Amino acid sequence: MNLFKNTLRTICCFFVMSLCAYGQQKSLLKVSDGSPFNAKSYFPEFSWNTTPMYYHFGDIDRVLEPNEVEFISERTDFICIEKSHAYHLLGDQVLGTQHEVEAFHNIKPETKVLFYYNSYLAWPYPRFNKEFTPEGIAKNPELAKFLFVDPKTDKLREKTRPDFSYYFDALNPDFREWWVKSAVEGVKISGADGIFIDRMNVGLNSDYPNDKLVEIAKAKGEMMAELKKQMGPDKILVGNNAARTEEVYPHCDAFFFEHYNSSVTNKENLLEEWRDMTRIAKDGKISIYRFGAKGKKKTDITIGATDTEGMEQRSKDQLEYFQACFLIGAQPYSYFQWNWGWNLDDGNLVDYPALQKPLGSPKGEFKRETPDGWIFTREFEHASVWVNTDTKKAKITWY
Repeated sequence: MNLFKNTLRTICCFFVMSLCAYGQQKSLLKVSDGSPFNAKSYFPEFSWNTTPMYYHFGDIDRVLEPNEVEFISERTDFICIEKSHAYHLLGDQVLGTQHEVEAFHNIKPETKVLFYYNSYLAWPYPRFNKEFTPEGIAKNPELAKFLFVDPKTDKLREKTRPDFSYYFDALNPDFREWWVKSAVEGVKISGADGIFIDRMNVGLNSDYPNDKLVEIAKAKGEMMAELKKQMGPDKILVGNNAARTEEVYPHCDAFFFEHYNSSVTNKENLLEEWRDMTRIAKDGKISIYRFGAKGKKKTDITIGATDTEGMEQRSKDQLEYFQACFLIGAQPYSYFQWNWGWNLDDGNLVDYPALQKPLGSPKGEFKRETPDGWIFTREFEHASVWVNTDTKKAKITWY
C-alpha cells in the first residue's frame, strides 16, 4: 500500500512539475521590445527550438495517409484543414476535417487543428453551404437572401474561376445569425480546436463595394464577436488578413498574413507587417506568416492538385529569402507557413532541412542598416539573419 502511495505521489509531483515548467516557459516568453508575452491557455505550445511552423492544406479527393499525418506532426502542432478537404470522398468538408482532427489528436493530442470557413465566398463544400449553387437556389429561392446582389447587374454575384461560388451578404443580419451558427456547428462536429475565417480583409485589396466598406467592416466585427462568444472561451479564432481591420481585431486570437499578391510582398508592406507582428504579440495574440514559392500554374484546391513539376526545387531555392523575412519580424507565437499552394501536394509534404535547423530565441529586435534603407539584420541564439527587401536577397547563417 505504501509503495502504491509513493508511486502515485511521484507521478503527481512529476505532473505538477511538468505543468509548472510549461507555465514558466510560457511566462518567460518576451516580445522583442522586452515586454512579456501573455499566452492563452488554449494556444498551441510554442518553441524557438526551430523555425515555428504552421501547416494549412487540403486534398479534395481524399483523407491523409498515416505516414502523412506523422510527417506533418513531426513539424508542427498548429494546423488548418482547407475548404474542400476530402469532399469527393466524403461529400462534406466537415467530415474531412473531423477525420484529420482525430488523426492528428491520436498521434499528438496537444496539436491544435482548425476548421476552415469563409465569411464572403459561399463555397459549397461544407454541409451548411451545399445548396448555394444555381440548382439549389432554383429549388429554394429563399436562400438567395443570404447572397450578395451585384448592383451593376441586379443578379447574384458569381465567382466562376477556378470553381463556382456565390458571395455572401454580410449586411443581412439574418445571414450573420445563420453564418455564426453554421461556423460553430462546423467546429463542434469536426472536433476542431478552433476556426480559420477567410476573407477578413475589408478595404484595400478586397473586392467589396467601396460604398459599403464601413458597414461591412462593422458587420464582420459583429460576426466575429458572436462567433467567439458562441464557440466558447477555449477555441482559437484566426482571421485571415484581419490584422488591420479594427472592427474585427479585438475578437480574433490570431492573424494570418496571406501574401496573396505582389502588393503585400513589397518592401514597404513587409516593414509595416513586422510592426504589426510586434503589436499583435504585445496584445498576446498569434501571427501566422504565409509565403508561397513562385512559379506554379494558377490553379486552386477546388479543382485538385496543381502541376508540381519543378516546384519542389524552386521552393527550396526561394526558401531562404522568405524564411529570413519571417525571422526578421518573428515574435513569440509567430508561425511560418511555406508551400506553393493550398493542396496537400503543393509543398506540404516536402522536407525542408532549413526549417528543422536549431534556431533559438531572438537576442532582440531587428536592426535597420540605415534609417531609410532596406537592409535588415537580426540575431538568434543559433542563427544570424540578413535580408535586403529591395533586392529580395537574404542570407541566414546557422551556428
